[in-house]
Amino acid sequence: MMGNKDLGIDLGTANTLVYVRGKGIVVREPSVVALRTDTKTIEAVGEDAKKMIGRTPGNIRAIRPMKDGVIADFDTTATMIKYFINQAQKKRSMFQRHPNVMVCVPSGITAVEQRAVEDATKQAGAREAYTIEEPFAAAIGADLPVWEPTGSMVVDIGGGTTEVAVISLGGIVTARSVRVAGDEMDEAIMQYVKRQYNLMIGERTSEMLKMEIGSAIQLETAETIEIRGRDLVSGLPKTISITSHEIAEALADTVSSIVEAVKVTLEKCPPELAADIMDRGIVLTGGGALLRNLDKLLAGETGMPVIVADNPLDCVAIGTGRALDNIHLFKGRGSNGSARSKR
Repeated sequence: MMGNKDLGIDLGTANTLVYVRGKGIVVREPSVVALRTDTKTIEAVGEDAKKMIGRTPGNIRAIRPMKDGVIADFDTTATMIKYFINQAQKKRSMFQRHPNVMVCVPSGITAVEQRAVEDATKQAGAREAYTIEEPFAAAIGADLPVWEPTGSMVVDIGGGTTEVAVISLGGIVTARSVRVAGDEMDEAIMQYVKRQYNLMIGERTSEMLKMEIGSAIQLETAETIEIRGRDLVSGLPKTISITSHEIAEALADTVSSIVEAVKVTLEKCPPELAADIMDRGIVLTGGGALLRNLDKLLAGETGMPVIVADNPLDCVAIGTGRALDNIHLFKGRGSNGSARSKR
């Protein structure tokens, strides 16, 4: 009998969510760790650490140990996972066994990168570590009929990667993982503001711009917002006004990379499954799905109906947690997390 407290972890580049079996999502924190460089100790993890980004003294560094959906700093990631597992198990009794943990990974991950995730999870206190591919987890979380012989297409736009996949019969038929997503959008906005206004802004400001006035296509009526940054000429703080039209222009290249990934995946899709997708539509999940008008742009470019999932930010975590019920299907799989046989 499986214990009831097994965990599903959506280990994202930007945020980490932890799903406890029988309880749902109990932890939702940024994937950020603040380190003391002199003593090599952890100062803060998650939300507390994110508040420190761009505001730390010389001896403290706020870092994101995940890059493009994979581990960039092994020890720090293991420490971060351990912290999140402890957060999720605050009331754990001393006699309760260590949990089995299912972690989602990008579909384009290498066997070495996958092993790093499993090892870090075990080091963090997991009894057994399993991996599930992100788009497969997103499809489960978005209530798509993944185990049936019918085609479902999901586009999961996270912080570090955009995962596009066509799923049928409990496996990924064709998939594409591009390392262009939310972080790349933030970076594009920072570079645009720097180029156009000689103004240096931080990643928190650019993320706010993306969320407040960002759009995949030009809005009919421009919206304006004031931002503060450092003038690169005088070196002094400065305030400017910026419009939604400019942000759409800044995001154009990143958005077109995502559209291209969707088109390439559709081109490789078997005709029967393409017909199923035409009926059901393409489902968008992940934080990037919240970018205004991205669904309209994709629908126009592909000629397919495009739907944003009900709860796009939580789909991957919910799907990873639900996959715990079928954990036997994920044992001994190759370098992929969905329940398909090794090829």
